[in-house]
Amino acid sequence: MKSEAGGLRLGRGRLRFGREEWAGSFGDLGTALPLLIGVIGATGVDAAGVFVVFGLAQLGSGLMYGLPLPMQPLKAMAALAISQRLAPGVLFGGGLAIGLMMMGLSVSGALGWLARGIPQVVVRGLQGGLGVTLCWLALGTYVPSEGAVGYGLAGAAGLMVWGLRGQRRFPAALGVVLLGAVYGGLYRLDAGRLVEGWGWALPKVRWPEGGAVWAGLVVLALPQLPLSLANSVIATQRTVQDLFPGRGVGVGRLGMTYGIFNVVASCLGGVPVCHGCGGLVGHYALGGRSGGSVVIYGMLFLALGLGGSVAAGEWVQLFPKPILGVLLGLEGLALLGLLRDVWGSARSMGVAAVVGGCAVFLPQGYLIGMALGVLLWRVLGGRNLHSTGGGAGFL
Repeated sequence: MKSEAGGLRLGRGRLRFGREEWAGSFGDLGTALPLLIGVIGATGVDAAGVFVVFGLAQLGSGLMYGLPLPMQPLKAMAALAISQRLAPGVLFGGGLAIGLMMMGLSVSGALGWLARGIPQVVVRGLQGGLGVTLCWLALGTYVPSEGAVGYGLAGAAGLMVWGLRGQRRFPAALGVVLLGAVYGGLYRLDAGRLVEGWGWALPKVRWPEGGAVWAGLVVLALPQLPLSLANSVIATQRTVQDLFPGRGVGVGRLGMTYGIFNVVASCLGGVPVCHGCGGLVGHYALGGRSGGSVVIYGMLFLALGLGGSVAAGEWVQLFPKPILGVLLGLEGLALLGLLRDVWGSARSMGVAAVVGGCAVFLPQGYLIGMALGVLLWRVLGGRNLHSTGGGAGFL
């Protein structure tokens, strides 16, 4: 069916492919690309498979929801996989574990109950803890990785961020991505290897082994789950309500598609993903108003991945790590910026600090921090317990 705006209507959504949707399709590139490249480099997963599956996830979300609602790499999982250089099997096992858990929570109705029980201050604490982790990873690992040249690249990227701040049609993150691509093309490109590696490539189906699923559950899924519950599902649902009133996207539906996408991705060699309200806001801010921007976004990754494993891996190696560090640092700062709505209350800031500190310094810190934060908030008599906040949260 055709919509009144000339776009293709699917269910209650619309697909448009005009100039605004093309502009919106770049709204989350600066967030997703450094995490994908970082995970590929640290774990050794097949680059082509990662890009293809990630692209398919975008197409699925755009078609199902008809909204500029992209899928994003799970940031806590990505940070842990990068910092600990985990084996691919553990990464896929973690994706399967969290996918099955989220599907179970959705089917049982427990997801809605949890959505009403996590206070906003706890969400902010978890986001702040992840922000510190990403900044730590950026400054401690990525920026210093190439010596003086790397510091120069990071400095140039920082100046670009400052100069392009506030730009909507050409966001700073996109400028930094282009800077890294130009540098890699000039100084690292092996055109012969790129041409030789080009060819049709499809993901291979592999069911994660039991031991890998258990390891992924303990090392990745349990630390990620509290952040996903608080932000990826709940805050995304609130943000959809804010930007698209009346669309009626519930937490149960978001949780179910989150789970399905991760089960499928884990069997096809893909990086674990989530619905991202930060990505939704990014696409919307640059002009995306339908699922068309997400479909375009997905096609870009499909084109890169389907070209072949060697070619995709070559593209990944082109990108300098200090530039990745700047992008990860920007993401971390954006997460820390979400704490601004608790700065006005010493009690709220104290609880958020405890939650964030647990997330950064303790094993299973996200899970411990969420439980301790909810308990503290109740003991302190915090109000608005059932508010999880909307806004432009990132996961």
